[in-house]
Amino acid sequence: MAAETWFNPVTLDKEPFCHLPCCVSQLGHRPHGGELLCCWAWVHQSLSKACRVMALRASDHSQAAMNRLKEKVLTLDTMNPCVRRVEYAVRGPIVLRALELEQELRQGIKKPFTEVIRANIGDAQAMGQKPITFLRQVLALCIHPDLLNSPNFPEDAKRRAEHILQACGGHSLGAYSVSSGIQLIREDVARYIQQRDGGIPADPNNIFLSTGASDAIVTVLKLLVAGEGHTRTGVLIPIPQYPLYSATLAELNAVQVDYYLDEERAWALDVAELRRALCQARDHCHPRALCVINPGNPTGQVQPRECIEAVIRFAFEEQLFLMADEVYQDNVYAEGSQFHSFKKVLMEMGPPYAAQQELASFHSVSKGYMGECGFRAGYVEVVNMDAAVQQQMQKLMSVRLCPPVPGQALLHVVVSPPAPSDPSFAQFQAERQAVLAELAAKAKLTEQVFNEAPGIHCNPVQGAMYSFPRVQLPPRAVLRAQELGLAPDMFFCMCLLEETGICVVPGSGFGQREGTYHFRMTILPPVEKLRSLLEKLSQFHAKFTRQYS
Repeated sequence: MAAETWFNPVTLDKEPFCHLPCCVSQLGHRPHGGELLCCWAWVHQSLSKACRVMALRASDHSQAAMNRLKEKVLTLDTMNPCVRRVEYAVRGPIVLRALELEQELRQGIKKPFTEVIRANIGDAQAMGQKPITFLRQVLALCIHPDLLNSPNFPEDAKRRAEHILQACGGHSLGAYSVSSGIQLIREDVARYIQQRDGGIPADPNNIFLSTGASDAIVTVLKLLVAGEGHTRTGVLIPIPQYPLYSATLAELNAVQVDYYLDEERAWALDVAELRRALCQARDHCHPRALCVINPGNPTGQVQPRECIEAVIRFAFEEQLFLMADEVYQDNVYAEGSQFHSFKKVLMEMGPPYAAQQELASFHSVSKGYMGECGFRAGYVEVVNMDAAVQQQMQKLMSVRLCPPVPGQALLHVVVSPPAPSDPSFAQFQAERQAVLAELAAKAKLTEQVFNEAPGIHCNPVQGAMYSFPRVQLPPRAVLRAQELGLAPDMFFCMCLLEETGICVVPGSGFGQREGTYHFRMTILPPVEKLRSLLEKLSQFHAKFTRQYS
């Protein structure tokens, strides 16, 4: 005889009647008798009751969770540790304090000074340098083409603007360009390089436009960085250095390999020092690249041709990719100094160097006589790069779509200035020469005033836009800085800012030999303001020295 069954709404299956008490006992009391017809109604009622209880409990748990303070997903402990290690002294704590002081001055809070002088960064137009007229005329016409009908613009500026717009998508600067930059402008850059280098050819296909030189430098470093542990990429950078390099290497988790410039020889680059740094680095990483900044930032030296040749030979022998940061190539002031591009020297050295040594060289519209920092335009030329890697570089740049097109237009005018036969030539030349002559005078003035001050020594500012003087700090000042948890030159620069309103960057942010102290200061303020700044700074150093002696 078949066993009697019932439908269990929990298991959704038929079960023997003998299982009923067990199943029911899990839900509540056992029903009276064996009326199977009543069982379903009872089970359904019990299940409904259980669900309501569970729902109330879930609601209570949910409310309790809402009442608790939610932990953030992204904290200092959980964020990318490489980003946390990034430091960028040029816009670091001292600059943040300078911004606070400016705000306090606007609020009428009394200070020992009436303005903050930001001598911390190479921002020429922020320091009062006027834009070059022809550059801005062409850019204005490109941005607002209706002005092409205006009689207030010279004809050569109009022709130039029309030429640029013809190369833009939709004849507008508001359209994207290809990722490597507008082809016409890359061809202009190639012609500029060829003319600069005495006729040595440049291929537009090896030129990539970028969002300032910085973006191109980061892109090349991304291509170079690989490996883990002892195989991690090492990159040789000069000390003192521009903090973009140390910051990028920290972000990419690469190994920074320091080589020291020789302060006693006007910040000369010594191949023996390169070799020392390389040999030591090979114990813990795989050095693959060598960076050179010429003219130097923050040190202002201009490398002679013989030095560049020696560096190229060293890089070739040691199988290092060369990165030449040449954004200050127009800024050479010292008598007897001359800019030599790494590309030109490399090609003139002939085989095997010219045919095999890998090189990336960088330039920008932010420096030079232009000072157009805000337009973020620059380029990189690659030489002897593996063709497959060059395609990967193109891919990497395409992720960011394209460099700012107005900046590309400005770069076109910089590398293709007015010709002697053009109406704008005379004014352009006069403005360009005036800017560079004033910078040269300010470079000499800076060196002179600092070297007259006891306890300050400044090497000749041969080029670029900065001085990097060495300052003597009394032992008590060093001790006080340590008590405050500050680098001694940071303590000096903070005190300088609070008392005089002068904002400079401590040398510790750029790197320096142990036991030496420096600061970086731009030479960009107008001559009279610069003279006053230099005198105030020298006077403050004397007072600071007396205070802590």
